[in-house]
Amino acid sequence: MKSTLLVAALAGTFPIAAQAQQSSVTMYGLIDASISYVANNGGSANWQQTSGLVNGSRWGLRGNEDLGRGTQAIFTLENGFSIGNGKSSQGNRMFGRQAFVGLSTASAGTLTFGRQYDTLVDHLAPLALIGGSYGGAVATHPYDNDNLGNSIRFDNAVKYSSVNYGGFSFGAMYGFPSKRDNYTKLNRAFSVAASYANGPLRIAGGYLEMSGGTMFSPTNRRWVVTGLPFTAGKQRRFGLGASYAMGPATVGAVWTQSRFPNMIAMDLTGQRRIRAVTDLNFNNYELNVHYLLTPAVSLSGSYTYTRARKRNSGGGNIASHRHTVTLQIAHSMSRRTDVYLTSSYRHVTRTQHAALGGLFKESGVLAASAQTVIATGIRHRF
Repeated sequence: MKSTLLVAALAGTFPIAAQAQQSSVTMYGLIDASISYVANNGGSANWQQTSGLVNGSRWGLRGNEDLGRGTQAIFTLENGFSIGNGKSSQGNRMFGRQAFVGLSTASAGTLTFGRQYDTLVDHLAPLALIGGSYGGAVATHPYDNDNLGNSIRFDNAVKYSSVNYGGFSFGAMYGFPSKRDNYTKLNRAFSVAASYANGPLRIAGGYLEMSGGTMFSPTNRRWVVTGLPFTAGKQRRFGLGASYAMGPATVGAVWTQSRFPNMIAMDLTGQRRIRAVTDLNFNNYELNVHYLLTPAVSLSGSYTYTRARKRNSGGGNIASHRHTVTLQIAHSMSRRTDVYLTSSYRHVTRTQHAALGGLFKESGVLAASAQTVIATGIRHRF
């Protein structure tokens, strides 16, 4: 159900104002529920009901008001939740996915303020398998280290998005500092990205920088950039991507690099320091394809090679390699509802994995081993 509420009630009382200014509010959302099978979950198989395996379940409100002369006031409030238990996601926030307000013009672009995505998510992520309506969380690069899966949203952010100049568009975001707790401080954040679309060709690139803050949360730990106190080091993410459509098929390639200097590992339960490292880097190389068998049935898949390197403070480099293959078939039952079958195979190579301190120990995967995820689910949009 999609409903649009117009301020028609004001028109009867204030007809002149109603003609000069119109506003609308739209409610929207997506519900994704599935049953998944996970092999090698701590050494054994596991069946579970999952929420948001392909697209995070959400509901939201977006609106606009015509201010005249091609200018609009806009806002978006978006809540993420689990369909399994009804709880809010993103740290139990009411509007944890997005919450912003701003101004938009047809000639100058859009300026928004609030909790928002960075510009790599806007421009580069759509070229990766996770960034579209296919692929989903199982296609995420390890721990979403490049943030193409929106694991990190930015509070207190100001973002500018340009209009489309003959297929070229760009954006920039600045996030003001915000202290979250005694152990994690999200300092200044900055991102810039651009993309170009010309017929079947799309290319994009961007950069994201954070001074401090949570990187990701593997198993029962989180890695944070730290100094004294928790301010040194800058997380840097770079990325380039391209896609090309050939009839019913679209092929794409994405490269991202994530650099995390001056890292320590924190135990989430006791908030105690586990070990210090000097540098932690990821390189992700993804090839993907999306193919329409029929207007209602689509196939998609990707292969991602990830190389992680940890440089210890005492000297020496340790590397680990991960291969991820993702496949999905989806059948649209209507414009708003589809069912899907998705799978992902992940394999970590080299015995150095154990020396990385469980860097790739995701969902209980044993060291230097493989994991397979198979799931079937339903998505409904409203």
